Amino acid sequence: MRLYMTTLLAASALALAACGSTTDECVDTCGQGSGIVPVDSTPCATGTVADFVENVGDRVFFDFDRSDVRPDGMATLQRQAAWLGQHSHFAVTINGHCDKRGSVEYNLALGERRGNAAMQQLVALGVNPARIKIVSYGKNQPVVEQDGSAWAFQQNRVAITVLD
Repeated sequence: MRLYMTTLLAASALALAACGSTTDECVDTCGQGSGIVPVDSTPCATGTVADFVENVGDRVFFDFDRSDVRPDGMATLQRQAAWLGQHSHFAVTINGHCDKRGSVEYNLALGERRGNAAMQQLVALGVNPARIKIVSYGKNQPVVEQDGSAWAFQQNRVAITVLD
């Protein structure tokens, strides 16, 4: 039993030590709900994908059948632009999504408009447009299972900024 506890403690210490680094491997482990908390109690190093998702926000939500950026989305885009200004080695892809209502063609166009609306705001905030790519998934790749609930519809009316 003593050997088991010693081995368990050693493995835990190694996992925690690994999360103190800034590598993508650590981000993948620490930033994805692994339950491992780094020694310094910060979940992710600054300048990482997990830092962007957790501390800046990667999602801008839209109202039904709309592609104009809401005030809460504008605040997220302002944080994204500031972060991207500090980390100029990242390019981004903005993925436009829609809920399941409407035709495939209509939703592909709406997803594109949502992605473009987010991009236009980032560009207005100083992000070089050459760093931004738009992909529309429309309703073809829902973010969450579309069970018909208002919550699911809202989660799928989104532009998601993905670091490249």
